[in-house]
Amino acid sequence: MIAIVGPSGTGKSAALATRAATLRAEHADATVFIASHPRELLELARAALELDGGAITIVDDIEARAILERTAHGLFAMEWDELVSGALNPEVAGLRSPQRFLDAAFRLFRKLRDAAISPAPFLERCLAGATQFYSSPPNFNHPDLILGTKEAHRDSLDVIAQELERQRLREVDLAKILARLYREYVERTRAARSLTPRDAVALAVDVLRADARLASAVRERFSYVFIDEAQEMTAGARALLEAIYGNTLEGVTLAGDPNGSTTSFEGARPDLAFADAAERIELTAPHRTMHPTTHVYRAKSEDDEARYLAAEVRARINDGIALEEIALIFRSVADVHRYEEALLERDIPVAVTGDVNLFRDQRALDAIALLWNLWDPFEHAYLLRTLAGPAMALSDASLAALCSEPPDAQAPLFAMDEEPAPTSRRGRFDPKRDLRLGWNVLRGTVDGALNPTARTRVQAFRAMRDAWVATMATHSLRSLIVRVWSDGLARAGAPGSARARAQEALLERLLARLVSYAQHQPGATLGDVLNYARSRAQSDLESCEGDVGPGFVQIRSVEASRGRSFDLVVIADARAGSFPRWYVPDAFLFSPKIGMIPKDNAGDARAARTAKFTYYMFKQKVSDAYNAQERRAFNYAMQRSRREVIVSAAGKPTRGVTAPEFLAELQTR
Repeated sequence: MIAIVGPSGTGKSAALATRAATLRAEHADATVFIASHPRELLELARAALELDGGAITIVDDIEARAILERTAHGLFAMEWDELVSGALNPEVAGLRSPQRFLDAAFRLFRKLRDAAISPAPFLERCLAGATQFYSSPPNFNHPDLILGTKEAHRDSLDVIAQELERQRLREVDLAKILARLYREYVERTRAARSLTPRDAVALAVDVLRADARLASAVRERFSYVFIDEAQEMTAGARALLEAIYGNTLEGVTLAGDPNGSTTSFEGARPDLAFADAAERIELTAPHRTMHPTTHVYRAKSEDDEARYLAAEVRARINDGIALEEIALIFRSVADVHRYEEALLERDIPVAVTGDVNLFRDQRALDAIALLWNLWDPFEHAYLLRTLAGPAMALSDASLAALCSEPPDAQAPLFAMDEEPAPTSRRGRFDPKRDLRLGWNVLRGTVDGALNPTARTRVQAFRAMRDAWVATMATHSLRSLIVRVWSDGLARAGAPGSARARAQEALLERLLARLVSYAQHQPGATLGDVLNYARSRAQSDLESCEGDVGPGFVQIRSVEASRGRSFDLVVIADARAGSFPRWYVPDAFLFSPKIGMIPKDNAGDARAARTAKFTYYMFKQKVSDAYNAQERRAFNYAMQRSRREVIVSAAGKPTRGVTAPEFLAELQTR
């Protein structure tokens, strides 16, 4: 294995590409695989699994989380034999809140997959770790431990032998519950061959280790492998490479910064990635400008910050910088509407990429609402959204009229027995009352109660919907969606404006996602597609990757900025809690050495936290390690700039005790 290492900006990616091109020129018959990130090693895993047992389906974390929820049904229904017999006590950390427990379990299982730890070794380590820790517990009265623990949690250190034994039993039961859940999740995904990328890598490692001929076949297909950003490689990815290319990784070249990982808390292992390199190429000379001009700005409010940044971006555009050469980089882009809106106010087209939920965007919700109006007009939340939205803009009085009783009591307001109400609503005293708005809009029962403008708009909408219904059977899903949106959506801004372009780009992304889902679900109806969109909107695991093309200022998360550089980089919202993010520990942690580490002291307990959790947080300096990762992410974001950096934050700085204040640190340099 050859390792090309060095700080950001020293030309590692260029050196990697040059070596790959040279090898291709010298060995025309060689098959070369180039990955811009270790996650692209999924292609090697897919090749191994398809050679072994046929096609697989790659699913994302949202679909995998749904599989885990189905797997856990017996647990939450208390149907497991171990629970019924009393062999396991369900009074364990987090289990009183099923969704919270599942979220924490899913995050744990992802880390275990990345760490190449399967269910059986996981349980073995948990049990061995519990025995080791509780058979010889640390000194919980040590002054350093007490002083290093927040006063609110010091009561967790006041434990006697009986309390520690009680906590041990709860911890062992938690480990056994998680181990069974983990095992059943793995078995279910393998049986269905529906795997996340990390699941696919883990399964590929197993089949490759079991069949040397399969490893040889994959190696023939991919003779040489070049991987960039290798500092983000997990132990699982390293195990996959070793299963194919041997422990020495012959034919593999890695490039990255061993000290630059920004995902170590998510499983990255740069120490493993570059270990035992046969040749190590150290790059130190800057490949591009390493000291761009840096400006800092402390705003009074978040709105003030957003307006300031938009003005600065507009000034740079007026000076001739291309739109796509400007990036606003955040630690997370899950909530950057304020900054996007400020740019659009300045007529600057903008696109958001990273951990943003496309399906929660207000423009996307307006578009999805129209499709629901076509499929099921009795989904009244969506119908009201359309009626009150920018295309129809009905007043509150008009909406109230549409929701009112018909003027003629004999009018066929409700569905008759021979005409079942197309609704799945249950549990109301009179569920048919839920249909009032839908029937009033579809049948025009209360049109006479509307003012002339509202009546005209409702009648036009009714005619449009009738036309959509008439063409549902003859249009493809794509063409149907395009027609509905073209007819029913209001354009955001004037034609060609920044708002209009941003809306068009977002709708193109949304359309691609909806059509892609339908293509991978043979026989899917429009209703299936809309339920898919609804499930996506409700998830915190959704993300929006990919580029929208030139002509847009970029708003990106740090991870979505990997391998890219810009003339102007704006690092916005650089305040404690945002960038860097607060460290919030999960309901339970796992250490290969001491096993499970539950945070909540479940059962008949005096202290809220377990003694083991408090000790582990102090001993491992977890918060310090997390803040160090956030600092690496901040430095990486700054290094995305070729010419100029602006760092901004709003409000007064904190004291930097829990999390550092990066902007304040820049001001003191």
